[in-house]
Amino acid sequence: SGEEKPKRWRWAVSFFKRAPFLVVKLNGGRHVQGILRGFDPFMNLVIDECVEMAPGGQQNNIGMVVIRGNSIIMLEALERV
Repeated sequence: SGEEKPKRWRWAVSFFKRAPFLVVKLNGGRHVQGILRGFDPFMNLVIDECVEMAPGGQQNNIGMVVIRGNSIIMLEALERV
C-alpha cells in the first residue's frame, strides 16, 4: 500500500543510521562487508572499505562499491543495534 512504503523507508533510514558496519549477502553466494556510506529508495547501497569474503576464507579488499538493491538477499549489522 502507499502508506507502507514511507513507513518502510523510515525504518530503513533509522536502521542504517544506527548500524553503518554491515555484512551483505548477495545472490550468487557472494558476501561483502564494509561501511555503509549511502543508499536510496531502491535499496542500492554504497559501501566503503568493502571486503569480499571469498570461499575458503580468502578476503579481497575491493574499496568503495555500489551494490544494486535487487541483488541483495540479506543485510546484517556487525554491531548490536
